[in-house]
Amino acid sequence: MKITNFSIVSFLIFLFTVPCYALNGYELAKKVHDRYIGDNSKAIMYMFLIDKNGNIRKRKFLNLYMEKDKIRKNFIRFLEPEDIAGTGFLSIEDKEGKTIQYLYLPALRRVRRIVSSQKGSSFVNSDFTYEDMERRRVDEFVHKIVGSTKIGKYNCIILESTPKPGTRTEYSLIRSYIPKGIFLSIKTEFYNKHNKLFKVLLIKKLEKIQGIWTPLKIVMKNLKRKHETDLEVANVKYNISEITDDVFTKRSLENW
Repeated sequence: MKITNFSIVSFLIFLFTVPCYALNGYELAKKVHDRYIGDNSKAIMYMFLIDKNGNIRKRKFLNLYMEKDKIRKNFIRFLEPEDIAGTGFLSIEDKEGKTIQYLYLPALRRVRRIVSSQKGSSFVNSDFTYEDMERRRVDEFVHKIVGSTKIGKYNCIILESTPKPGTRTEYSLIRSYIPKGIFLSIKTEFYNKHNKLFKVLLIKKLEKIQGIWTPLKIVMKNLKRKHETDLEVANVKYNISEITDDVFTKRSLENW
């Protein structure tokens, strides 16, 4: 899906009681989009950039999330290594589903807004784009259930999502593999404007934490570049009191 929304940044999946097979394509996409990921969360995560020769670059970052009054906010701060430490990312999704993104670069000591023309660009040189770092609006795509298959221990419904005319996206098709009863995609295939498969997102490890299905290892593979980005959750906590509104501001982003 379109980062499958892959927010890098929430990386969290959630359980509902309605079986997938009772839903049509739109309803299933809406369930995935609206999944509960806690009122807030705090996670320490690692990012591994792996090139075609197997060389690995490792990064560590803090990921904070909050939903309040139907507004979702996500804050990322890179902690290690030194060449990226301090780099920050802020994403704010309003009640209508529109998302504003900001990036802070310590070397420039300023915050810049990510504009629409930059959404297809790489997020901090990873295989995720800025588009992947936000939720896709369900109404901007046509969703169709096209079959089922088994992936590992999961019986999955296959959901295809194609953009409606006027939708700004780098993808012509997003194919999602959603386990019955768990409203997330454990495998997502991304097709470019030429209808060629060029990226695959995989959830390699999934556990229930504090009653919430949580992806603990995510892999994004870029088939064209022969490059991949792995994300691993080292520690995550949900619904904690220490996360407040003032964290999710441009001023906080600059405070490094």
